[in-house]
Amino acid sequence: MQSDRRAFLAGATAALVQVAAASDSQAADAKSAAIDNLPVLDYGRSFVCGTADFNRVRFWVESRTVLIDGDQRHEFLQFGSCKSENTFAEKDLFATDNYDFLPILADDGNWLIFRRKNRITPEYRSIKKEVWGPADYKLKFGRTVRTLDSFEAIRDATAAGTPLVSRTEISDEQSGLRAIMEAPVKTINIEPNSKMYQIDTGPIALPDLSRRYEPRVDCLRLAFVAFNVPHFADFVVEQSTPVLEDGQEKARTFHYSSPISLPAKNILIALDET
Repeated sequence: MQSDRRAFLAGATAALVQVAAASDSQAADAKSAAIDNLPVLDYGRSFVCGTADFNRVRFWVESRTVLIDGDQRHEFLQFGSCKSENTFAEKDLFATDNYDFLPILADDGNWLIFRRKNRITPEYRSIKKEVWGPADYKLKFGRTVRTLDSFEAIRDATAAGTPLVSRTEISDEQSGLRAIMEAPVKTINIEPNSKMYQIDTGPIALPDLSRRYEPRVDCLRLAFVAFNVPHFADFVVEQSTPVLEDGQEKARTFHYSSPISLPAKNILIALDET
C-alpha cells in the first residue's frame, strides 16, 4: 500500500524514482517530463484498479487536484462517472432507481463518492475507506510535454489534434492553502481573427480552500472550469439547484449552477509524446 501511495504522490523526480522500482510499467514513467515539478498525467491511459476479490474494478482518471499546504502536497484523483449497476447480476444490470456514480480517491485512501439521483437525497456524497481494497495505481505520464504560451501555439496544437491538458491554480490568502487542478481539455474554442481561445472542461474536483478539512477529501466539490486568459477562471459548481416553472420553485435537484469567477494561474500543456 505504501508503494501505491508513492505512485500517487509522484510529484517530483525523487518520488518517480521510488515508484520506478515497483514495476516495469511504472519504471518507464520515471522518464516522464514535469512542468513546475509536477509530471503531467496522460489521461487517456491512466487508471486505478481495485484489488478486492468481490470486484477488481478499474476506474479511468478524469482529473487530478493537488492541494498544497506549506511543504505538504496532497493529491486527489477524480474518476469518470458511470450509472448505478446491479453488478454481476444475471439480468436487470442497471438499478431501477438509477443515479450517476462518481468516485474521487485521496492519497490517504479515503474515497469521496457522489451518487446523483434525479432528486435531492442524503446519499449524494459519502466518504469511505478502501472500498475496493487497497488501490492499484496504473498512472501514465507525458514523456514530451510543453507549455503553450501563445495563441499561435494553442491554435496549432488544437488544429493538429495534439492531446491538451489544462492546469488552473487557485489560492486563499487567509488559510495559506493553494490548489492545482489538472484535467484533459475536452472542448476548446478557437477564434482565429481575434486570436482568442477558450477551454471548457470537467468535471473536476474543486477544493474549498477557506479552511482545512478532515478528512481532506471532504473539501472537494464537482465543477466545470472555463478560461481564456492566464489570470482568472470561471467555475460552475454542482449543488442543490431549484427547478423553476413560471418563476415558482417546483423541486430541487443537484445541477451545475451559479457560476463563480476566481483569480487563477492558468496554463495549457501539449502532450507531444505519451
